[in-house]
Amino acid sequence: MRYVEQFPHETREEKHVTITMADGVRLSARIWRPTSSDEEPVPAVVECIPYRKNDLTSTRDAIHHPYIAGHGYACVRVDLRGTGESEGVLLDEYLEQEQRDTEKVLAWVAAQPWCDGKTGMMGISWGAFAALQTAARRPESLKAIVIASFTDNRYADDMHYLGGAMLSDNLAEAGTMFAYATCPPDPDVVGERWRDMWRERLEAARPWVLEWLRHPHRDSYWQHASLNEDYGRLRCPVLASSGWADGYSNAVTRLLAHVDVPRKGLIGPWSHKLPHLGEPGPAIGYLQEVVKWWDHWLKGIDNGVMDGPMLQAWMQESVPPSTSYEERPGRWVAEPSWPSPRITEVAHPLRGSTIVTADHEEPLPRGRTRTVRSPLSVGQFAGKWASYNAPPDLPYDQREEDGGSLVFETEPLADRLEILGSPSVDLEVSASAPVAQVTARISDVAPDGRATRVTYGVLNLTHRESDEHPEPLEPGRRCRVRIPLNGVAQAFPPGHRVRLSLSTSYWPLVWPAPEPVLLTVHEGGGELILPVRPTEEPDGMPQADFGEPEGCRPPPVTRLSEPEQAWNVSRSLVDYHSALDIVKDRGRQRYEENGIEVGLRACEKYTSVADDFASPSGRSAWTMRFSRPGWDVRIETSTVLTANADEFSVDATLDGYEDGRRVFSRTWNETVPRDLA
Repeated sequence: MRYVEQFPHETREEKHVTITMADGVRLSARIWRPTSSDEEPVPAVVECIPYRKNDLTSTRDAIHHPYIAGHGYACVRVDLRGTGESEGVLLDEYLEQEQRDTEKVLAWVAAQPWCDGKTGMMGISWGAFAALQTAARRPESLKAIVIASFTDNRYADDMHYLGGAMLSDNLAEAGTMFAYATCPPDPDVVGERWRDMWRERLEAARPWVLEWLRHPHRDSYWQHASLNEDYGRLRCPVLASSGWADGYSNAVTRLLAHVDVPRKGLIGPWSHKLPHLGEPGPAIGYLQEVVKWWDHWLKGIDNGVMDGPMLQAWMQESVPPSTSYEERPGRWVAEPSWPSPRITEVAHPLRGSTIVTADHEEPLPRGRTRTVRSPLSVGQFAGKWASYNAPPDLPYDQREEDGGSLVFETEPLADRLEILGSPSVDLEVSASAPVAQVTARISDVAPDGRATRVTYGVLNLTHRESDEHPEPLEPGRRCRVRIPLNGVAQAFPPGHRVRLSLSTSYWPLVWPAPEPVLLTVHEGGGELILPVRPTEEPDGMPQADFGEPEGCRPPPVTRLSEPEQAWNVSRSLVDYHSALDIVKDRGRQRYEENGIEVGLRACEKYTSVADDFASPSGRSAWTMRFSRPGWDVRIETSTVLTANADEFSVDATLDGYEDGRRVFSRTWNETVPRDLA
């Protein structure tokens, strides 16, 4: 990244500003704005997230907020209620209270003498959710948003459920927020009342996974704050981005297709990162694009920001399988509109073990059935639902996974094939149990046999007709199903094969069905549908030139201990115990700007025994420590999730320590019915 030192506007920073909510709770904000805004008001850009502006996101915030401020904007970074130095408690994600608070923040910002009354919102992940959800409420001052790694469908396309099947990230994210929502405020900011504020957070804490487990179907809980319930609610322009390695690869194209506002989409090769910090690379000059967006929609500058394609996407070239990439080779491709009339859905029949292509000449068998009952080991090399590229968390070589799967494959391709969009699989199936799931994976198979997963999808077959009202299967009865796969842009070179793999488990990425299932695939109606894109570019579409990533130089951080990253798969051939151990330890570091020393360690462990479908267990454990001379606190959390055929069990602990002495402790031991999950 190129650090920029000179800007059109000199700026000042206010490190802690309070904004009072309707019920008297005060939220804490950090503000960067041009010094000239005292006399010449400017538009404001707001970001609202729960991740602690004073330390944990301070480096990231310092890269882009001062950059945008230096181009003539007031940037307001707010800690949500109950986080950082903001008062109150954080009880769950995306509650009505949060959206009311955000509307109040926007009204407060718009009324400040340094603001000209126009606001925008931006963010990644939670910050993007907040921007999109608030925009749907149409606050008066909000004129445009910039969002990255988000969804418009909280049930079907977030980290909780996928195709009606529960993701292990449902546990992992709950473990993350169990820790973040119980961290203390900084005594140097809030004074002696820090202890009372911390105690209030600890007393109110509860493992969020319990609430998420109680809503295994699409109901009003998930419909709240999901834009796809009514796309017409969004009336302001949106610049939306994500990455193919992220879990949120689908929402950008869905938003482009369904909203009727000025909109642009950008999808790179990235994991869950902002595009100017994008990994795998190449990262891009995203902040330049963001400033251009704000200049047009908040300042009214006619700068051509809406010229050119609606969607720009990174067409990924074939690569060997790896759990991490520094760079993904490829090129930027452009589509003037979305859905693109240039992309054709091509249906390839499934016959025997073959994916039929146009150049297939041999006669193919018909009327057969094939069966699969996957072992629990299928999925150990699946990677994370949402990659962070640290530790290495992308899917590895799929050949071992395919050994427990039903596999269909093309002949070696005679010509280059490019796809852009969301593939799908149509099947006629029957199952041996009332609750079953199927995972479909597309892989790029090189001539040497190595298989790189390109995309995947999951369907809990009880959700074959509806996420709102799932129904159990009648064992042995045929049904037709469609399995949507995650969106992707991928090139398959000549000589490579396209492989479709079907499995009845994908643990630990997806929590297994209650019992082993024999799935029968009936030949005659099966098809792999690929969104095929012409390899030539549309006329008049300029080549993308995003420039070098830019940002401001962040303040110094001193590393006090080394970070640790681990992703270990193990299997005992004595007791058949399998485990995936994940460690994400940032190490201990001191933020020199305020002297806070922070340590953060997260461990996840997913285990199972042989093919005992009652044996899977997941654990998310966090330790977070904050200190400076005279102040030392630590939070330790643990959440363990297990299940039998009828219910999930949650065993959780929360401990708070001050100066090494435990000052708070609570445990939870609760069960939740599975209800076709």
